[in-house]
Amino acid sequence: MAEEQKEEEEVAIHGDVLETILSYVPLTHLLPACFVSKTWNAAVSSSLSRFNKPKPWLLVHTQSIRRPHATAFFAYDPRSDIWLQINQKQPPQHVSPLRSSNSTLLHVLHPFNFSFSIDPFHLTWHRVNPPTVWRLDPIVAMVGPRIVVAGGACDFEDDPLAVEIYDISARTWERTESMPATLKDSASSTWLSIATNTRTVFMMEQASGVTHSFNPDSKTWYGPFDLRPDRSIYFSVITCVGDNLIMLGLVGDAEDVNYVKVWELNGESLEFGKEIGVMPTDLVEKLKGEGTSLNSVRVSCLGGFFYIYNPGEPGELVALEVGEEGWCRWGSLKNAAVSDRSRVAERVVLTCSDVGLGEIAKLVGSGNGIFSLLKR
Repeated sequence: MAEEQKEEEEVAIHGDVLETILSYVPLTHLLPACFVSKTWNAAVSSSLSRFNKPKPWLLVHTQSIRRPHATAFFAYDPRSDIWLQINQKQPPQHVSPLRSSNSTLLHVLHPFNFSFSIDPFHLTWHRVNPPTVWRLDPIVAMVGPRIVVAGGACDFEDDPLAVEIYDISARTWERTESMPATLKDSASSTWLSIATNTRTVFMMEQASGVTHSFNPDSKTWYGPFDLRPDRSIYFSVITCVGDNLIMLGLVGDAEDVNYVKVWELNGESLEFGKEIGVMPTDLVEKLKGEGTSLNSVRVSCLGGFFYIYNPGEPGELVALEVGEEGWCRWGSLKNAAVSDRSRVAERVVLTCSDVGLGEIAKLVGSGNGIFSLLKR
């Protein structure tokens, strides 16, 4: 009798009704729901595939500029529209600056080693020998199984445009052809915007729009290319979605921004594809923050999700979602990881990752991560 009653309670909510309810539950809370019963486990999987699919997470890492350079880890889940703090029992300790090329790659370059992490929650860090050239602010980009480190060399180095490639499988460095001489005055991550697809790393001068590309397989440089479709663009950054190149440009001047536009280019031919969208005026004003000008922006993206921010005012983020059918949806959100203290005492680094129940289970199972909801 008790078993029959239990079965009746189990199926009291089922099918589309249960799956619809689960679609409103944050991803982090769905993990325990998978273990309620086989019915619930199937309902969770079906709900995630039919009603409210997982979307790429924005991960925000903060690092104190003062010793011992303590780090903190935050995440935004756009599926549930919530901010989380990921409390790590053993947070990584880095003496050198934590950096990212606004991609999934997080890295730290020290004179005695090079550390990098590529898994979604950056649970695993790989520490290897450093490049042979001593660098302060290099371009670092991951292309397939290789990490390209270019430019950013110290003044006493013979070649400020030196390029080295780290093969993750072989665990070896290889010196290759240097960056083009036209990049000698901008060969660092401060002045260049970086994007990668499965075969190529693209480097665009943010101020001029002049772009070069590098193929790690053939170890060949191409360019320069002028990719800007509008002569009024005064600042631009790039990223990749699939194999195609996405360019975001500020049109007008820093004191009077006319538009912020997004374009798509063919990643092979670099031919102009289409204009994706124009940022609404009220969101441009939010990017300015308390300032009256907009000198630069940064973008972190994965798939069709873009998070755009002003590095001088990182407390406000503009979100752009682009659908496969060509539609785009704009919005804004407060960066819950940024406080008055972090604006002056902490370095803020953004990455994006595909996060599903498997990644959450791995983080929780490692014992090195506990989620806590942040108030907005």
